This record gives sequence, C-alpha cells and structure tokens, in this order.
Amino acid sequence: MNQFALEPHPSPTGPAERAALVQAPTFGTVFADHMAAITWSAGGTGWHDRRITPYARLSLEPAAAVLHYAQEVFEGLKAYRWADGSIHTFRPDANAERFARSARRMALPELPVEDFIGSLEALVAVDQEWVPSQPGTSLYLRPFMFASEAFIGVRAAHEVSYFVIASPVGAYFKGGVAPVSIWVDQVFHRAGPGGTGAAKCGGNYAASLVAQEAAYQHGCEQVLFLDAMTSSTLEELGGMNVLVVMASGEVVTPPTSGTILEGVTRGSLLGLIRDRGREVVERPITLTELLDGIATGGVAEVFACGTAAVVTPVGRLAGETFDVTVGDGTPGELTMALYDELTGIQYGRVADRHGWTHRLV
Repeated sequence: MNQFALEPHPSPTGPAERAALVQAPTFGTVFADHMAAITWSAGGTGWHDRRITPYARLSLEPAAAVLHYAQEVFEGLKAYRWADGSIHTFRPDANAERFARSARRMALPELPVEDFIGSLEALVAVDQEWVPSQPGTSLYLRPFMFASEAFIGVRAAHEVSYFVIASPVGAYFKGGVAPVSIWVDQVFHRAGPGGTGAAKCGGNYAASLVAQEAAYQHGCEQVLFLDAMTSSTLEELGGMNVLVVMASGEVVTPPTSGTILEGVTRGSLLGLIRDRGREVVERPITLTELLDGIATGGVAEVFACGTAAVVTPVGRLAGETFDVTVGDGTPGELTMALYDELTGIQYGRVADRHGWTHRLV
C-alpha cells in the first residue's frame, strides 16, 4: 500500500468546537481539518505526491481545464463509527471501481483501487475524531478528481488532481426517514444514450438542477427523470436510483443501460432483496405503468436509494397532469425493513454476511 505523507494542520479545530460541530452535523457544510491528495502527470510520471494536508482553499490557474471543459468526476461514501469505537466504511472497492469507470468515460486517468482506499484510510486515521457517534450520523467522504492543467484547448488534460474531503453529517433530508414528494419532469432529461449518464460527473448533476428547481416550486423534494428518447420510461432521481415494489412482492427497477448511474446502494439493496427470496427484475418501467399500478393497487411501495439518503420512501408523485399518493402515503414495510438491514450492516449492528464493510481505523 502506498504511503501518504502527513502535513499536520498548524491550527486544527479545538476539541470543544469540534465536539459541538460533530454533535449536531448538517449535510455537507462543515469539513474536517485535513484532506487527502494525489497528483497525476502525463509523460510517464503517473500518480505521485500522495499526501494528507490541511483542509484549505485550492489554488487554480484561471485557465485550469476543469473550469472550461468540466473534465472531472467524484464519488461519495461514508465512514461509520461502530459501538466499539472502530470506524468502518461500506464497499469502498465498489466505489473505487465506479470511480475508475467514470474517469475512463471522462478521459481522465484511472486511480488504482489501492490508492482510492488508501486515501480514505489515511485521511480517517488523522481525522477520526470528526466521525460522529450519534444514531444515524457518519463522516461523509467525497473523493474527486479534476483536470488541473492550465490550458485552453479541447483535449484530455496532462495534469490531474485528486482529493478527498470529509464532512460530519446527519440525515440527508431534514425530516429523516420520512416519505418524500417527487416531481416527475417530462421536459428536461438528465442524460441520453451514448452520453455520461453512467459516469458520476458534475455535468450530470448540473443538468438536473433546473428540473430540481421546478420540483421545489411544486412542493417536491426531488425530481424523477424520464428517458431522453421517448420521455416515457423511468430513469433515476437527481441523485438517487428508484425501485418499485409490486403488490405481488416482485421488485422492479430500471436497468443501468448506460444512462443511469450504477448505484452502490442500489446494487447492495438488490442483493438484500434477493436474500429475502423476492424476485428482482431490472427492466424498463413506463410512467403510465407506474401510475396505473398506484391507482389500482398493483404498486405497493416506491422508494429511492443512494449513499447520502440511504433508503428514502416515496409518498407522492406529481407531474403536470397528475398528483398521486403511493399507497397510504406512509413508508412501506419492505422499504423500512431494507433501511434497517442496510444501516444495521453499515453500523455493525447486523451480521455482514456479504463481506461489504471495510475497517478504516
């Protein structure tokens, strides 16, 4: 495993201030004292200069390629403090592999899995006091890389910077695990065939924001996108995958066919659902089928999933011509059972029979 040189923060957050920040975390607004960093250079140098440095502002040339051509990718995962004080993360190998796939699609160098996981281990070892211990809290880890070379020209960058920053967090939605309202956008699309939909890159999220604003205007917390070819089949939410539980017990979810991000949480949940003996079908789901199923009772539950929010029940679906309640509007039985099981594994309360957890400290 490659070693990360440590540059300690000259004036780290004091114990009392840090304790206050960790005690009542809000999502993505407070950051730990340090960050991990690695540099990549073309011409045979490759990945080098592995280090843990003080969290600080970055210095970029105005001509840095990322500012002009958006050549960047990122990941998201969490560090969980277990009851015995140890700190674990969840399936970092899967995040590392997706990070490499995203990089490949964006013509960025692929970071080795050992460097990806090593950067998490090195950072959390230094800033382990930033990992909260209250129920439902964690340390959110954000690895990202971008084209830092200063040039204006449409080609892959010859210099790339990789960082990991960390933020103590509580629930993603202010209400915690409670049914959310979803706006189904039939005008804008997140991604199209042959595009970057399967890559975790900022451009996909930027493209979703105008629809997200429409969702807010209609009293909804999130937006659900339809396919770009026909505007008829479900794709994913702005930041989460979607699953539909049929009254028959079957669980249906859109296939990750290149336009949908292959969620690590999604894949884990599909495994847990199959463990329960339920049939899982990955196939296109039309909006018409979903609305008809909700109206007739053929659809029992709808939920979304992702690293930040884990499992989120959907209580309402709205669009320009419809506004419906899923079931009785309360969290479904399978939805909450999966939430309890997955978070139980992540926090060490439930046996990890799949070997998904990875000890950091």
